Amino acid sequence: MDDALNLIATLQSAPRIIIGLVREIPPQNLKRRPSPTKWSAHEHACHISTADTAYLSRLELMLSDPEPYIKSMLPSADEEAGSLLNTDLDEALDLYVRERARLVERLRELSEGEWQRTAKHENYSHYSVFIMFRDLLLHEMLHAYRIQELMLTSPVPLGKL
Repeated sequence: MDDALNLIATLQSAPRIIIGLVREIPPQNLKRRPSPTKWSAHEHACHISTADTAYLSRLELMLSDPEPYIKSMLPSADEEAGSLLNTDLDEALDLYVRERARLVERLRELSEGEWQRTAKHENYSHYSVFIMFRDLLLHEMLHAYRIQELMLTSPVPLGKL
């Protein structure tokens, strides 16, 4: 159960880290894509903000269905093409904070047995509630890493394109 408590604490603190990172980026650079097919910091942040609702739905499925099946979540073609650039960043980050608080509250209610509940996953050899929420954390930390890369990488000078 200690692993679950550590995971909950880390999930709870993640928005402060990620939002702080996003706020370090000059506004004029937030929507700058490093290449036409790579997301901007704005897109990474907006993408992160939508995950908790989907993961809460997965949790309820895993707790209520005796043989749950979990499909992989991938960005839509519209998101890949840039639709997240039209999302209001402040609203997305507010949603992230609200939904994360709701998710953390729900995770604190889980019993040790519920953390061990399993499901068949489309791509994974095994999958449990614990693995699912560790996956959520690792997924958003990957996006946070990408945001930091964008923040720390100098833009290509226009004459070098």
